[in-house]
This record gives sequence, C-alpha cells and structure tokens, in this order.
Amino acid sequence: MYKILEATREDIPHLMEIIKALAKYEKLEDRVIGSPKELEKWLFERKKAYALIVKEDDRVLGSAIYYYSFSTFLTKAGIYLEDLFVYPEERGRGIGKALIKELAKIALREGCGRLEWSCLDWNEKSIEFYTSLGAIPQTGWTLYRLEGKSIEEVLNK
Repeated sequence: MYKILEATREDIPHLMEIIKALAKYEKLEDRVIGSPKELEKWLFERKKAYALIVKEDDRVLGSAIYYYSFSTFLTKAGIYLEDLFVYPEERGRGIGKALIKELAKIALREGCGRLEWSCLDWNEKSIEFYTSLGAIPQTGWTLYRLEGKSIEEVLNK
C-alpha cells in the first residue's frame, strides 16, 4: 500500500523526475529550466513551497507541490496546488484523490479558506477528475504573468 509523506531533501531527485514527467505530459518540456539545487533551496531553506510525495516500498508513484496564497476577500490564507502528478502506470489507484484529500486536511488544519489550482483546458481527464471531487472551474478570470526578463523590464516601464 502506498503512503503519502512530506518530501525530504533526499526526495529532490524524485521530485525533479516528476517535474520532467509532468512537463512531458503537458507538452512543456522546454520550459523546465530549474535545477535540483534551486528546488531544494525553495522547498527546504526558504520554505516558500512544500511537497508531498507518494511512495510504495522503494518506488515513488507521484507528488503534489503546493504553497500558501492569500485571499483579501476571505482575509485568510489558502493553499495553491502548483502541481499534482501521478505516473501514468499508477493512475486509477486513488492516489490523486488521496493527495487532494491530504491537501484538504492541511487546509482545514491551518484554517485556510481555499484549496485551488489551475488545469490546462485541453486536459479532459484531469478536468473530469477535479469536477468529480466537487471542484468548480472559475470563469471570468485571465491569468497574467511576468516571467524571466519581463520581471526586470517592468521596472523600466
């Protein structure tokens, strides 16, 4: 039986493998430019993000990486699930659902007002999964992003 655990520094190589597998699944392999060292710094030194890892015996089956957000309307923190990934050969075992439940437990324990995430609009299987859990897609919002050089360039605007 699998176990959901808080990731440790020793899990960094596994988390990087999962990040690359997720990027391949999402057809975004060229976007993975981060390093194990950076991941370790942000997860364990700066503690700006957190990771759950799913293991069975000595095999890693998947993970969830999340961080805390804040809602001014609720005046409460929330949990933003950045990535949830279960290896394709392990899907259908309830692992994804168990990861969402674990995050819901954390959100309740911490008094958070939200648990939210984004999903690519073409990912029908994930959309079906999320809506089966009672998640409601948000409409009327467009995600904007400054990334890389555009963060620096905004200073000159």
